[in-house]
Amino acid sequence: MQELVVLSGKGGTGKTVVLASFAALSRSKVLCDCDVDAADLHLLLHPTVEETHEFWGRPLAEIDLEKCSRCGLCVDICRFNAIQDFRVDRFACEGCGLCREVCPQEAVSMRENLAGHWYVSDTRYGPLVHARLGPGKESSGELVAVVRGRARSIARDQGAEYILSDGPPGIGCPVISSLSNANLALLVSEPSLSGVHDLERVLAVCGHFGVTALVCINKHDLDEVATRRIRYCCHQAGVEVAAMIPFDPEVTEAVVQGVPVVEFSDGPAARGIARLWQDVAKRLGKEKQAYAHV
Repeated sequence: MQELVVLSGKGGTGKTVVLASFAALSRSKVLCDCDVDAADLHLLLHPTVEETHEFWGRPLAEIDLEKCSRCGLCVDICRFNAIQDFRVDRFACEGCGLCREVCPQEAVSMRENLAGHWYVSDTRYGPLVHARLGPGKESSGELVAVVRGRARSIARDQGAEYILSDGPPGIGCPVISSLSNANLALLVSEPSLSGVHDLERVLAVCGHFGVTALVCINKHDLDEVATRRIRYCCHQAGVEVAAMIPFDPEVTEAVVQGVPVVEFSDGPAARGIARLWQDVAKRLGKEKQAYAHV
């Protein structure tokens, strides 16, 4: 069982389009959407939810106004300014519990916090594990770990060869949680100033955690100068550019229709993604052989 995580460093580069096409092209896999803050893989895979589970985040403070003496210690000690008029703003509270420790009246308690839900669904491409974090809720890294853990469990039970994970943008906690113990990271970049900058950052994260990375430059023909900068950046980092996918208006049309582009057309982008999957599958196969000899 080999796990591929598709990352981007920034949003809007096309990683979900690539991952959805991989889902259509591959066999014997479990799909996982690790972008729990703004999941969108389901828009292309149209899952049927079979299981729904609650996700409880870190407990948040709550003040019992009947016990509270209005001494103001909790207001003064809260570095997040989460207590106003002796009421806790649950969007600002970080759940550190310091207000409970300093309260002389024991008026502060830590209450359970329903932060979101996660799901096990069925799609025409295979099982999908995905989640939805509530607006303003924390613990996205923990929810990613829960989603990936269930995907691995399903993959073991079904004897699946691959776990294909659509990772979140950026370089924060959910990205780190998505990368942990993955076999390969595919970084989808775009030829823009922010695309180059954010690719450099996510390459550094992959290097820090020792995860082998490949780069795909999407819409490479829109800016040749930026594309050359990305290639130079990858060369300096010792990372291979595995694919350069051209701009193709049919990608947008496929997204509008809600289907993976490789099932919608045989255009240049679809052909490029198909060749990319063949390369990625070969690399995951070599990784599997390497593990077998350890």
